[in-house]
Amino acid sequence: MVSLNPVQIFSRGAEEEKAETARLSSFVGAIAIGDLVKSTLGPKGMDKILQSMGRSEKIQVTNDGATILRSIGVDNPAAKVLVDISKTQDDEVGDGTTSVVVLACELLREAETLVSKRIHPQTIIAGWRLATDEARKALTAFARDHGSDPVKFREDLINIARTTISSKILTQYKEMFAELSVNAVMRLKGSGSLDAIQIIKKLGGGLKDSYLDEGFLLDKKIGVNQPKRIEKAKILIANTPMDTDKIKVFGSKVKVDSISKVAEIELAEKEKMKDKVNRILKHGCNVFINRQLIYNYPEQLFADAGVMAIEHADFEGVERLALVTGGEIYSTFDSPETALLGQCDLIEEIIIGEDRLLKFSGVKMGEACTVVLRGATQQILDEAERSLHDALCVLTQTVKETKTVFGGGSSEMLMADAVLKLAAKTPGKEAVAMESFARALRMIPAIISDNGGYDSSQLISELRAVHTEGKHTYGIDMELGEIGDMEKLGITESFQVKRQVLISASEAAEMILRVDDIVKAAPRQREPDHRDH
Repeated sequence: MVSLNPVQIFSRGAEEEKAETARLSSFVGAIAIGDLVKSTLGPKGMDKILQSMGRSEKIQVTNDGATILRSIGVDNPAAKVLVDISKTQDDEVGDGTTSVVVLACELLREAETLVSKRIHPQTIIAGWRLATDEARKALTAFARDHGSDPVKFREDLINIARTTISSKILTQYKEMFAELSVNAVMRLKGSGSLDAIQIIKKLGGGLKDSYLDEGFLLDKKIGVNQPKRIEKAKILIANTPMDTDKIKVFGSKVKVDSISKVAEIELAEKEKMKDKVNRILKHGCNVFINRQLIYNYPEQLFADAGVMAIEHADFEGVERLALVTGGEIYSTFDSPETALLGQCDLIEEIIIGEDRLLKFSGVKMGEACTVVLRGATQQILDEAERSLHDALCVLTQTVKETKTVFGGGSSEMLMADAVLKLAAKTPGKEAVAMESFARALRMIPAIISDNGGYDSSQLISELRAVHTEGKHTYGIDMELGEIGDMEKLGITESFQVKRQVLISASEAAEMILRVDDIVKAAPRQREPDHRDH
């Protein structure tokens, strides 16, 4: 008699989901993630509150796709793939983090329908690949390039910044922030390194009180009795302990036969400290900035020498300061002749809100600048920083890759149109997959208009008609809730961002669609602890 029990291959506790179930669980997970961030898309997108459950119970209010997905715990493997593509999009180009997830989700929604009609995943993938290539060609052919004309290119950059900011918290002051971010990026002169742009957040005032300041701000105070203003500064930047001028009696055991011996030890410590300060002064610096604490005695020695000493500058501040002033960070001071000192024209105290900060003007790296953000609450400041970061990232990408395309759903409609035309010429089941790809692309403008409370089916059918006629600059005018010419409205997006969205979303959707088996490994058994016995 043969037993009908299934053979147990995996170790106890491991789970396996096969073919249909595995695919269904992938689709459901990915679609759920897409639906979660879908409502944040576009200029009328909504925000989410993310509350961390822990000791801190921090609250974030954001509509940045990558931030939302990074903060939520996801257990479904397919959903994790989508979280990863939004992270990659964020690192790679800085914006389009929501679009990429929503497009991948819509592709999988289409795939679910096709699979239920008994079309094999590999056929769908073959059709999608043809569609992706065609969409990319259409997008590239449509892109404009004003890289050689500085006036037009600046206009493009302002438009891109305005478009990026219009879906963020900064939207009510988008003109001001668009100017501000373009000015900051243009200072970089194409180096594309955002390290030179520092963002300082200060509570108080409103968002409209934010401004761009050339040079570098350090959120620190000057030591007692030291000069408050220094011209032609030579800055020695250090990471070294300057807190050994007193004996730390607590926790140390010293046996002495009279109290005067303690004074001798203290004197020896003081001498060591004095020697160190003299070694530092030999470098000919008039500003000393230290990553660590500076105690009263060395502070007094610096004051006597007329040197401005700043203690406990946060590490990122010190690193950026070294980069911007052209200095190095030192922890030993034995070779003053080879030391690289940072330089700047003027260091002075300025007041923002209720705080005093140090301003370094005329730094060696001319492109350095600081954006001071003001706002009513910490959450607003954090979200403003994220929004500005997105805008700055997109602009630096555009300075490198100067092509631009139009926004408002026009690029997606254009790609969908090209894919449909190709599908009409393609025999076989791939054509069905290509049509589904076009439908997924069209969902992006549909969702954007839904988020504004407009009638998406009406708008998308109108857009389809004008795109079929070849008016490819038409998209959705979100102010009026009707279709309009994006070229006239100046709604421009970076070609790089759009291309990345297309490629990443189709690759991720394809990867999830290939899955036909999910195996969850057995949890590791805890070893019995012998101390329990």
